[in-house]
Amino acid sequence: MENLHSKKIALVIAFENFRDEEYFIPKGIFKKQEAEVVTVSSQTGTAIGTQGGEVEVDLTLDDFQVNGFDAIILIGGSGAQDYFENARVHQIIREAFEKDKVIGAICIAPAILAKAGILKGREATVWSTALDKSAVKILQDGGAIWQDGRTNGVTIDGKIVTANGPDAVQEFAEEISKLLM
Repeated sequence: MENLHSKKIALVIAFENFRDEEYFIPKGIFKKQEAEVVTVSSQTGTAIGTQGGEVEVDLTLDDFQVNGFDAIILIGGSGAQDYFENARVHQIIREAFEKDKVIGAICIAPAILAKAGILKGREATVWSTALDKSAVKILQDGGAIWQDGRTNGVTIDGKIVTANGPDAVQEFAEEISKLLM
C-alpha cells in the first residue's frame, strides 16, 4: 500500500471505554504507512479502552484545530456515547465536513456524525443488533440513508467512511487510507 507520510490523522476517542481494536488497528495501519497520528480526547492523561488498553492523549478537544489535519476519525465503544450531545465534537465534525476533510466513524460513533448534522441524504452504517437499533434510529433521525453494512461492514459516501463495528475495522482503516492517497 502507498505511503501517507505527508498526512496527519486525528483519532478521537472517549477518555474511558473506547473500543480498543477500533483504535489500535487503524493507528497501526496509518503509522505503518507513515502518517502522523494524533490521539484526541476530552482530557489529557491516560485514556482507558473497554478491554483495558491504555493510550496517552496528545490533544484535548478544546485545543484541537481542524485545519492541521487531513482526516478526523471517531472511534467507537460505549464511551463514544459521551460525544452524542457534545457541542465541541459536533463543531469539529461540521468544520471538517465544510473543509472537505476525510471523516471516519466506527461502531456507535456514526451516530455522532448524524447528531452533528452531516449525514443528511448520505449513506452510512452504524453498530446495531437485533435487539438494539437505537443507533440506527439516530442515523435515520439525522437524515442518513442507513446501510446495514452486511457485505464488509463499511459504507463510503464521498469522504465520509462509516463502519458498523470491530469486525470491519481493517476494511475501515484501508478505505480511509485510500481516500487520503
